[in-house]
Amino acid sequence: MKKLSLTVLTLVLTVLLAAACGGGANSGSGNTANDSAGKGNVGAGAQTETASGEKNLLETIKANGKIRIGTEGTYAPFTFHDKDGKLTGFDVELAQEVAKRLGVEAEFIETPWDGIFAGLDAKRFDTVFNQVTIREDRKEKYDFSDSYIVSRAALIVREDNNDIAKFADLKGKKAGQSLTSNLTDIARENGAEIVGTEGFNQAIDLLLSKRIDATVNDGLSFLDLKNQKPDVPLKVVDELPEAAESAALFNKGNDELVAAVNEALAAIKEDGTYLEISNKYFGADVSK
Repeated sequence: MKKLSLTVLTLVLTVLLAAACGGGANSGSGNTANDSAGKGNVGAGAQTETASGEKNLLETIKANGKIRIGTEGTYAPFTFHDKDGKLTGFDVELAQEVAKRLGVEAEFIETPWDGIFAGLDAKRFDTVFNQVTIREDRKEKYDFSDSYIVSRAALIVREDNNDIAKFADLKGKKAGQSLTSNLTDIARENGAEIVGTEGFNQAIDLLLSKRIDATVNDGLSFLDLKNQKPDVPLKVVDELPEAAESAALFNKGNDELVAAVNEALAAIKEDGTYLEISNKYFGADVSK
């Protein structure tokens, strides 16, 4: 009887052990298969994503049929509204021509100068055409196109002002400036008290109403102002000898778009279109 019980117990243990081993093997095999399948799926997904990839900005622009351009709209003669309210200007027409060469429409998003870099950071637009001076500190964060215009900083005062004759005379005087402009740096470096403005036009208004003493601004803008209003009682008393180069501005990592814009700018200069636009606003070639 004990022998029979022992035999039965042995058989039961053998069956249980076999079942356990079989289940373990199956379980292990199943996990391995699942792991393998899981890894295979992840790999396949990664390959698909890499293969399809995200479109670069130039491809997105072409797919959408438009390029979004940040600009002030208050900075004559570069970007402003004409008497009919239409956005126009040197930078605007140049940007429209670039867009045409890219095969897309130009969509302008008007933004005050002091918010234009933040707008680009937030990807509200794809590029900026707004007399953005090429500077080393800006190049650390952004990319620029090739230079498309050269200008000089001018010190502008009222005609009856005889106290300010050179940049050094700005010490202790009120200068109307866009806060993030390199022109503001010039005024500040010469000791001026900075009064924030939204652009060239507002600085001129403040100057004419005697709420500021001077403004350091773009010499080409003043030239255009005098062409439009010869009797405006303002004068340029000093000008920096160093020329500043301006270009289109981009977020970093969009090399394809920068290259395409540079190619378009080169073609615009080569076929005479640039000179036509330049002569329209300045009566001269302002590319150098």
